[in-house]
Amino acid sequence: MKAEIIPVGTEILLGNIVDTNSSFLANQLPLLGIDLYFISTVGDNQKRLIDTLKRAWQRADLIIITGGLGPTQDDITREAIGKMLGEELKIDEKLWQGILRWRSEFSHYPGKIAQSHKKQAATIPSAQIIRNRIGTAPGWWIEKDDHIIIVLPGPPDEMKLMWQEGILPKLKRRASGEVILSRVIKTFQLGEPNVDELVAPLSKLSNPTLATYANPDGVYLRITAKAKGKTEAQRLIFQSEEQIRKILSSYIWGVDDDTPASVIGELLKAKSLSLATMESCTEGLLCNTIASSKESHTYFKGGVLVCCDEAKAVCGVDTSIMRQYGEESIQVANVMANAVRSNLKADIGMSVGGNIDYHKNCSDIFIGLSSDKFEQAFTHTLRGNLSRIKQRAVNAALFDLRRILLEEI
Repeated sequence: MKAEIIPVGTEILLGNIVDTNSSFLANQLPLLGIDLYFISTVGDNQKRLIDTLKRAWQRADLIIITGGLGPTQDDITREAIGKMLGEELKIDEKLWQGILRWRSEFSHYPGKIAQSHKKQAATIPSAQIIRNRIGTAPGWWIEKDDHIIIVLPGPPDEMKLMWQEGILPKLKRRASGEVILSRVIKTFQLGEPNVDELVAPLSKLSNPTLATYANPDGVYLRITAKAKGKTEAQRLIFQSEEQIRKILSSYIWGVDDDTPASVIGELLKAKSLSLATMESCTEGLLCNTIASSKESHTYFKGGVLVCCDEAKAVCGVDTSIMRQYGEESIQVANVMANAVRSNLKADIGMSVGGNIDYHKNCSDIFIGLSSDKFEQAFTHTLRGNLSRIKQRAVNAALFDLRRILLEEI
């Protein structure tokens, strides 16, 4: 079965809201063995929505529409579907009475209901109503001419609940028994073209398929397998993963939901080590990244943000070192790591400093790492806008620490 998702709303096209509904649905469909080929966002314009529906009708068996089911004039999803299918909208009085009851019992908005809400009770002959327990906009399930059209409201909490309760059981009964599973392998220190070239022989396979894409924390490889059951799909993925690990073993740092911070956290917990940080150019991002990881309180002593040489001096950085080598230097990074380790009584101190060139979008970043067993410092030249440089500096620091934890402790 081939699917297309159509999110409706000018607010999505303008960037006023993020379309999380499509992301949720795109993750749900592979579990049913349904191939998603297109996501076509369209604004609150009936003609353009009808044109989009007609294109989807030509290339998909399953069409899922989210949004445009409200009571206002720019909510035009029902009308567009009716026109596309050549069916007349009529008010379902039973449905309208149900909306009135829900509004009187559960609504947060007191007072008389606006008559415009009545359009939410409009339906077409081929539509089966999908109940909405937490809102006034019911959904539709339409089967016509070997197509299925699913219509769901835009608010994510309503959409997800209706999907789980009203849509998923129906689709499971029609599923072929196939599943589509994916696994993501995460690498660093190699560019996307390099990774793609190294795994080129595997990329030619049709099942499982392999795709590479770049992220701030490295290059990811996504393995996707389609099979009659979950066990077989997992077997296919495992075979490909084994081959990838043989090729890229020293560059792989995580899989699936792993983050640089979570990987560091697991290593620190496994070795019963604690960590403290001091940073001067990343505006607290290093501390925030580590602290937001699960169970960070068990290994993270805390972080210090120092924005000037006076602050560094107060935190234990020798001012003579700063005068000799500069406020931001690899030597100062070393001293910062030692100082924060001592002050916060941690096993490992980590520091990040650097000179960011706002005109050239380039920065030399200095990483300091210190413990009773090692003292190392690294320099990284990073490019990009300020936000990207800060994120890459944090990732660089975490990856440097990871390498040391694996090799030296």
